[in-house]
This record gives sequence, structure tokens and C-alpha cells, in this order.
Amino acid sequence: MGKAGTMGTTRMRLQLRVGGAGLLAGMVILGGTAAFAQQGGGTDWPTEKCNRYRKAYDQSIARLGRKGLGAEFLASHDAFLAANCQARAEVCARSKEELELANRLVLMAMNSGMSGTFLPFNCRS
Repeated sequence: MGKAGTMGTTRMRLQLRVGGAGLLAGMVILGGTAAFAQQGGGTDWPTEKCNRYRKAYDQSIARLGRKGLGAEFLASHDAFLAANCQARAEVCARSKEELELANRLVLMAMNSGMSGTFLPFNCRS
């Protein structure tokens, strides 16, 4: 093989390397676009968190009932849900039943990927 044959082989290897890098870059770009498309088609994260929390709340109320839950606790909690879980809430668990529900909701929220700062439970006084 002469000098021309060696140059042809070197050029071919370079084209394969560049082609492989281009293929990898294309896959990364397309993969990122697909991930973005999946996120863009659904609800935004604050709404998704509220939907998950509302589901946990509804399941908990269905299981535990409303006995022992005070009017102030329920009204504050309903206001939090009505604001799509975005209003500053002060839902204060005082009774044994309210505390049990709040603890249950905290665990369910954490298991659903939410942080503790999302939750409405807060007692100022």
C-alpha cells in the first residue's frame, strides 16, 4: 500500500470518527427534545403537585372520615386546595384526628416526590 492508500485509510477513519460524533450529538439533541416534549405536554409541576396532594387528601378523608376535624382546619385546608395549593396556608392540626391526617398527608406527599415546604401545615399560635 502506497502513500495514497494510507491517506485514504486515514481520511476514512477520520470520517467515521466525525460521523460517530455527529450521530452521538444527534441522539443527545433528539433525546433532549423528546424529554422536553414529554414535559411540555402535561401540566406544570406546581399543578401536578397539587393534583397529587388533592388525591392523597381525598383518599385519606375517604379512609379516616371527617370525625374530629375542626371547621377551622377544614376551611383552611379547603382554601389551600381552592388556590391550586399556591396560596400561603396556615392549616393548623390541633386535635388528635387532625394531627393523624396531617401526618398521613406529609408521608403521602413525600412519597409522591413533594418537598416539605409545599405542605400547608403551620401553627403560628
